Amino acid sequence: MPKPSELLDRVLVLEMVRVTEAAAIAASNLIGRGNEKAADAAAVEAMRTAFNELDFDGTVVIGEGERDEAPMLFIGEKVGRASKGAPKVDIALDPLEGTTITAKAGPNALAVLAIAEGGCLLNAPDVYMDKLAIGPGYPKDTIDLSKSATENIHSLAAAKGVKPNEIIACVLDRPRHEAMIAELREIGCGIQLIPDGDVAGVIATTDENTTIDIYMGSGGAPEGVLAAAALRCVGGQFQGRLLFRNDDEKARARKWGIEDLDKIYTLKELAKGDVIFAATGVTDGSMLDGVKRLRKGVMTTQSVVMRASSGTVRWVRGEHHKN
Repeated sequence: MPKPSELLDRVLVLEMVRVTEAAAIAASNLIGRGNEKAADAAAVEAMRTAFNELDFDGTVVIGEGERDEAPMLFIGEKVGRASKGAPKVDIALDPLEGTTITAKAGPNALAVLAIAEGGCLLNAPDVYMDKLAIGPGYPKDTIDLSKSATENIHSLAAAKGVKPNEIIACVLDRPRHEAMIAELREIGCGIQLIPDGDVAGVIATTDENTTIDIYMGSGGAPEGVLAAAALRCVGGQFQGRLLFRNDDEKARARKWGIEDLDKIYTLKELAKGDVIFAATGVTDGSMLDGVKRLRKGVMTTQSVVMRASSGTVRWVRGEHHKN
């Protein structure tokens, strides 16, 4: 039997970039057109087509929803050519992370995916997740989702050796965060509000050039797993707790094997083992440039691909010519 790292070696890391590139290019046709559904549908179809050109046996564990909600890339769907002996992997994906951003030509829209061996990615239901994330280099347990926003800012500031008013938090600009935003401003914390795209927001904590120290607030649980997969590759701390609005959402969670509905998940409980994360920019953002359309049909893309077992981060610039 191959070792875990050998298993994923057979799915070339750069092949994952080809998949996110395909989704990003397809979505880029709809940038600024005001049609979120069309942009998402284009990315989904392109990603699925690209997956099915690869020789691996993939199962979507986080995707566009359940079978009755999504025509393709639904949870449980099999993708890849799956020839005899092809590696079996679980896939978490978001063909267009930032549909509203794309429709409005805003920043930080991405095509993202993560792959791992079976059972290594949390089968997160499509509910909200309370999230807390920081980049690498801090003592263990610097952050704690069971504590208040103020306590976490003070803990991070102490670990960084600065005052709390020197910390910058990234928060989704949503009415549900008004109380937390007021609390952060009460202690003088800087806040970068983002309209959408919390995967990029979480990853931004790992890059000093963004000046973002911490990500706080609730967003989609599937995006939480994708963000955790990225942090598994480059380091950092992440905690997440599923949030339920009604009994139907609780029942959905139990359907996917989640019994402790109040559990706080750590980084390695969301994404464990060897993980590969890939993302391609759709629109320009803090991490990646978006798709550019040049003369004579040439398009350029910028992508990043990361791997947990090696700690490798590769930045990939693509130039795509029409045949």
